Amino acid sequence: MTSSAVPAAGHLIGAVCRRVWRQGREIELMQRSLAFAALFFVTLVPLLMVIAAASPARGDGIAQWITDGLGLTARGSRSVGLLFGSRGQVLSTTTGLGLAALAVFGVSLTGAMQSAYERIWGLPAGPWHGVWRQAVALAAVTAYLVLAAWSGVPGHGTGAQPALRITTTVVGGVLLFWWLPRLLLGPRAPWRGLLPGAVATMAALAGLRLFSRLVFAPLLVSNAVSYGTVGTVLVVQAWLIGVGFTVYGGSVVGRAVQRPGDADRALQDRAVRPPGDADRTDGAPATGAPDSPVEGAGPSGRRHRRPA
Repeated sequence: MTSSAVPAAGHLIGAVCRRVWRQGREIELMQRSLAFAALFFVTLVPLLMVIAAASPARGDGIAQWITDGLGLTARGSRSVGLLFGSRGQVLSTTTGLGLAALAVFGVSLTGAMQSAYERIWGLPAGPWHGVWRQAVALAAVTAYLVLAAWSGVPGHGTGAQPALRITTTVVGGVLLFWWLPRLLLGPRAPWRGLLPGAVATMAALAGLRLFSRLVFAPLLVSNAVSYGTVGTVLVVQAWLIGVGFTVYGGSVVGRAVQRPGDADRALQDRAVRPPGDADRTDGAPATGAPDSPVEGAGPSGRRHRRPA
């Protein structure tokens, strides 16, 4: 690496960091992360509890996913397990109407995610009939969380199990966060531009897991002793805020490293071009402009030639 390459790389990283900071403030990243955590806990967690209770497979469903994400020990796992009822209790108290209500309210979570992605990419709000995209997104997020929670069941106790779990979680997460914005935004967002955001999101989630093991895991145990179930809820909610921050923050980072290509700029120019110029892409002057610096229209509207 040459001596000039180091300052250039530092300047590029600094420019990206400034764009991330500026865009994070513009989209109100922290406020959206708080809303993500609240909607996740109120809508998606009960739905995942019902799915885990109805499944014949082994595993604790959402409790297992939270335990793995926080990096909890056996003592912390028991505290999280107390937040959720047993399978028999969940199934006996769940009705069809309640399950349908959970599914409908769960769409509000993916609706909030769509709104955040639109702000990140500078796009207008989508049409009302695009709610089917939010419903499909809810199903995809639910399926991924169920897969991540149960990825530790096959080959439990063998040496290959951790590799299987990591591969399933990481590869599935990159594919999910690559496809999810595309689903919610439609063709308005390019596939190639969404991939860096998906990679950044999974890298941020890996960093959050390490931070949780060092900070949230001991904090949860101490809060469970001091405040009981309320203390556990507070720590889990704080961790979900971190999840929302990484999900949206990863997309912000992916957007910040993008540089619009010529095709994207042409689409943007066409979107903002006046209607009379919509089809003039060859650089010709707009209607009503002089054809050349030699000829023009006089005050009476009659054309005349300027003397040499």
